[in-house]
Amino acid sequence: MRKWFAIILLILLSLFIAGYVLMENYRKLEVEESLRLEMENRRLEVERLEAERLEAERLEAERLKAERIEAERLEAERLEAQRLEREQQKLLYLESDAYARIAVKIADVDYSPFSKLEQPPLEPVKGIYITGNTIRGGRFDELITLVEETELNAVVIDILDDEGYLLFKSETAERLNPEANEHVYVEDVQKVIALLKEKNIYVIGRIVTFKSPIYAKNNPDRAISHKDTGKVYHDRDGLLWASPYDHILWEYNFGVAKEAALHGVDEIQFDYVRFPAIARPDTIDYKASDVSQAAIIQAFLKEAYETLTPLGVEISADVFGWVASATGDVDIGQQWEAISNVVDVICPMMYPSHYGPGNFGLPVPDAAPYETIDRSLKDALKRNSNLATPARIRPWLQDFTATWVDGHIRYRAKEVRAQIEALKANGIEEYLIWNAGNYYSENAFERVK
Repeated sequence: MRKWFAIILLILLSLFIAGYVLMENYRKLEVEESLRLEMENRRLEVERLEAERLEAERLEAERLKAERIEAERLEAERLEAQRLEREQQKLLYLESDAYARIAVKIADVDYSPFSKLEQPPLEPVKGIYITGNTIRGGRFDELITLVEETELNAVVIDILDDEGYLLFKSETAERLNPEANEHVYVEDVQKVIALLKEKNIYVIGRIVTFKSPIYAKNNPDRAISHKDTGKVYHDRDGLLWASPYDHILWEYNFGVAKEAALHGVDEIQFDYVRFPAIARPDTIDYKASDVSQAAIIQAFLKEAYETLTPLGVEISADVFGWVASATGDVDIGQQWEAISNVVDVICPMMYPSHYGPGNFGLPVPDAAPYETIDRSLKDALKRNSNLATPARIRPWLQDFTATWVDGHIRYRAKEVRAQIEALKANGIEEYLIWNAGNYYSENAFERVK
């Protein structure tokens, strides 16, 4: 019996162990299945979330695409409306008395209304000229004080001067005219401009444009030259002239101007934006295309406007004072209407010393500062009335004695003030004062309270 009992007990124990093992295996399978189901659910949830994300991205992309298409459509409609409006304005202008009054219409010059940003300074600009040498020297602070204590509120500083020298080291010059970087006036131009800005002084950056001695010397094949010798043309001061038809020179001027704008100047002023005055132009190779001189100067200023005004600067151009009175382009590519039409400010150099005997009925214009400015300005105002989109007039006035003029007078505060009063009598409040050495008649300017 004991033997059978032991056998039965062993069998029962084996059955128990087998059942236990089966139960453990079953529980293990349940856990594994549970884990598998959980992983599967997680995978399905991840796939669902990813599908939702992709669908959301697709819908967002479609929304953005639809918005872009709509924005492009609206922009195209706006541009087309602008184009049609300009065409309408052009047609109206070409039929107007104003257009009819332009005495000499140069065939390839654009006199039609020009789109301007109209971002003038808050108050009329009244400024003096300051060279790089003066900024670098000891009289800069003295001139800033003069501006602070008088009606003056602006300075014209040389960015690129008559010698081809730069106020600051330029990345554009390094690429297109590296020799210009060998002579710069200041190391920290931002410090200079920041000082002027702190004092609420309006900063005009002067760019001497086509009288470009360093560039012309290094690019003689693109410079104005003599037909017989091939030598680069130079003026009475021995300074070489580049060609206004040279678009690489345009790029150079625009690049330097851009850098000046980014440094903080408020306005870019193009000086010598013309051809040289030459007695025998038939002997000169201007490297010209089939575009007239007046039209190429206008084209340069148009491109300057489109390139630079998005940086928040105004565009001004210096012209001979006589340009306001002469009907053509005075053989230098400067016609009043052609230039005034495409810049914010036109700056005629109305120095009385620069008018000849008998001009405006005056025996010696230099000896009659009020009358000379008054009569020259009246011509300028008439010329502006020929345009639908004329520039503001801001003349250059004389603060120097022209000893080379027969019958000249000495220019002091009284003579400078007479010119300012002539402007005011004609409704012009803006002016710039020129003295090459930057010595100014301080008593010519009203003191601020």
